Amino acid sequence: MNTCTKVFLRKKAISGGRISLYLDFYPAIRNPHTNRMSRRETLGIYIYASPKNEREKQFNASMEEKAEAIRCRRFEQLLNEQFDFLDKEKLRMDFLAYFKQKCRQKYQKWDCVLRHFTIYCKGKCTFGDLTVDFCKGFRNYLLTAQRQRNNGKGPISHNSAAGYWSTFRALLKITYQEKYIRENLNDFLEKIEWKEVKKEFLTLAEVKQLVATPCKIPVLKQAVLFSCMTGLRISDILQLSWKHIQMGQDGGYLIRLCTEKTEEETNLPISDETLALCGERSEGLVFNGLKRHMVNHPLKEWIKSAGLTRRITFHVRRHIKFSFLLKFKHLQIFAA
Repeated sequence: MNTCTKVFLRKKAISGGRISLYLDFYPAIRNPHTNRMSRRETLGIYIYASPKNEREKQFNASMEEKAEAIRCRRFEQLLNEQFDFLDKEKLRMDFLAYFKQKCRQKYQKWDCVLRHFTIYCKGKCTFGDLTVDFCKGFRNYLLTAQRQRNNGKGPISHNSAAGYWSTFRALLKITYQEKYIRENLNDFLEKIEWKEVKKEFLTLAEVKQLVATPCKIPVLKQAVLFSCMTGLRISDILQLSWKHIQMGQDGGYLIRLCTEKTEEETNLPISDETLALCGERSEGLVFNGLKRHMVNHPLKEWIKSAGLTRRITFHVRRHIKFSFLLKFKHLQIFAA
């Protein structure tokens, strides 16, 4: 037999002659954002501990009335969830605002998906709008969507659409787990399959040319060579911090990082030569000062000065298979 959760409005004296109002749940409920059991919810509402005049008394009464309204709403929400009633208030909530909040906790790719979804839903979407057909429509949109960068020239690639759709489905999973929607929509949605593409890569001779060529932005050169040795994408290098570089069980170093594209943790062993490209160990970002815009004109300028004429992007660099360099250190490509 289910025990109905009770919700109490509590008060706690704090500094500055104020009282904080909070909700007390019994038994404890699971916080949808932290996934932990909790008995308290801070409301961010404060009243005067000792009101000195009529205005302060009226203020206290008004704030307590608002806190009581929140308490009633929380109890109604818990009751709806516990006994499987449809919570119409949740269905009217702004899904786009929720999406934006999740983007702040995630990676840049989530912002790209948000931009496309905002275009698809014409800037307005509630949780109640999230139906299977509506989500299928977004899938079809992505397959023909135009780029939102570089002045929107041309459609996004098929694999970009696949990645964006995968991210959106991850959001739907979180939405379901946090009980904003009543069914797992992913059970009814098909993936966008990835397509194999021909991957360009730098030759060893070309890498040696880059090593020997000075770059006006030293951190850019470090990041490029680091990408050559590790295969990490620019998005992962931009977020790489010293806490991600850890000592392995064998005494060597490895990178433990949740990559942006796959959103899975990877453990990547690195050589001492690769670690040296990071500079002296400190706190915060490894390649401090590196900006995404540097992989455009500054990178092209450096490549041109190295005498390389074919089109080479930062993405090309990560396709280099340099694991053999770890076995043949006598090549000393970083000697320059």
